[in-house]
This record gives sequence, C-alpha cells and structure tokens, in this order.
Amino acid sequence: MSITVRAAAKINLHLGVGAPRPDGFHPLVTVYQAVGLCDDVTVSSSPGWTLGVTVPDWIDADAVPVTGDNIVDRAAALLAAHHGLPQHAAISVEKSIPVAGGMAGGSADAAAALVALDRLWDAHTSDDDLLALAAELGSDVPFALIGGTALGTGRGELVEPVPDTGTWWWVVVPSATGGLSTPTVYCRFDELRPDAPAEPAGAGDLLAAVESGDPERLAETLHNDLQEAALDLRPDLATLIDLGESHGALRGMVSGSGPTCVFLARDADDARRVAGGLGAEGHPVVLVANGPVAGAHVVTRA
Repeated sequence: MSITVRAAAKINLHLGVGAPRPDGFHPLVTVYQAVGLCDDVTVSSSPGWTLGVTVPDWIDADAVPVTGDNIVDRAAALLAAHHGLPQHAAISVEKSIPVAGGMAGGSADAAAALVALDRLWDAHTSDDDLLALAAELGSDVPFALIGGTALGTGRGELVEPVPDTGTWWWVVVPSATGGLSTPTVYCRFDELRPDAPAEPAGAGDLLAAVESGDPERLAETLHNDLQEAALDLRPDLATLIDLGESHGALRGMVSGSGPTCVFLARDADDARRVAGGLGAEGHPVVLVANGPVAGAHVVTRA
C-alpha cells in the first residue's frame, strides 16, 4: 500500500508575541493562513523504517536532516507509541516549501506524516488525538493539519478555524543566502523588546479585514512582532520588502520568523506582475501562491 498526503505552507497574517512564559515559550496570538506551496509525503508498507527527501534545485538538500533528526521521524515515533505499533514504513518527502524560511515546512511534513501513517497503519486515530500529538511536535503542526485560515493562541498550538471566503494572492521570495533559526529570532526579539507585554497584541482588526474580503484592507492590518528582530539580524530583508512594494505589492512582510518574505497582491494578475518585477531585479526564486488552501489531506492511495 502507498499513500500520499499533501500539506501546505503557512503565512502568519498576524503574529502578536508576548514576553516569555515561565516555561520559556512565548505566548502568541496569531492568524494563520495556509497557502498553495505544498510538500507531499508518501508512505509505503515496509518491514523496517526508511526516510528519503527530494528537493527542487533552489533548496539546499543538506538543510533537510534525514538521519533521525527530521520531524517526520518524531511524528512517526509518537504515533506508533500512541497505538503500541512498530514504526515500520518507507517514507519519501517531496519538498516545495522553503526550508528554515518561516513558512512551517517542517510542521507541514509532520502533519502530513501523521495523516499518512494513520491511514497506512489503519490506526483510526481520533481528530482530538491527532491534534494533541501534533501539538507535542511543534506549535505550528496543529494548524498544518487544519489548514484554511485560523486563529492560533497559547504558543500557537490552540487553533480555531476562521471563516474566510476570500481568495488572497501572495508572492513568496525565499532567501537566497540561507535560513534563519527561529530560536535565534525569538532571542533577538527578547533583546529588542524587554518590555514586551505578557499578553500579545490581539488580532481583531486583522480578522475583520479577512471577513471583508478586501485585499487593501488586509494589507493595512498585516502584523508581525518578529519582523523587527528578523530585519535586525538580516537587514537585506528590509531592502527586499521595499523592492516588492515598489513593484506594486500592497504590502510586504517577513513570513513568521523569516527569512522568507511575502507580498500581498490585489489579484492573480498583480501577483504575477510583482513576481516578474522581483525576478527582473535578480531574485532567482520568486513564487506565486494563493490562499487559503486545505490542511493535510490524502491526494493518492494505491
């Protein structure tokens, strides 16, 4: 048996970050959106355990661990332990989401692996248990299961779907000079914002903009508390954001902890124009994606 599950990248339309909690995590209020850049995870029956990863030529293959450190290994181990099953499968991950880019590519892979292995092992894991396992793996993994547009609280793992009937168009520019470590960005946030509030900024204005379906209104309310830290660590990203807006984007911002930058466009045609302008400026990889799209879901079964 072979099963392929697809999971999408995320953009944080709103990312409010509070001061660190006693457990070291930062409280978050975030609005996630799943966009049409996806990784595919294929699992097949096997007497043992193997994991392979393929990447497009613009992703550094060495940046994706395949020797036990991959989040897919941890997802499989958790699910197998939950049901008392042997961790037997052959897994192949086909990546299209930027690595270490602030778009939760690893979280998408973990969510896809949970869904695929649940089907392969005929485990019938309940939705609540899948979400609980996802939360153990990382703050973004529960959203990768759900997809669409959603409000995240806690450390981001408490996810509530948000009605969103719009179609939003994004231009995505991965960094050509390597990723940014999420812990490093949060440490820099703490240094720059020693007075950060215990409770992060709310997302009411952003949610109203999503409900309106108006891209110009959404552009006005996009918010990322980690952007200052990411730009401090990588000043070149500020230049990129200015460049994208000069080519017609309604708004540019760092995606999550970065260094990928995303640009909101009015529609598909404008997105292609912005992408063309950035490509002409010498950026080797410029992607166009729309959202919201579905969370982790089966695409093939044989």
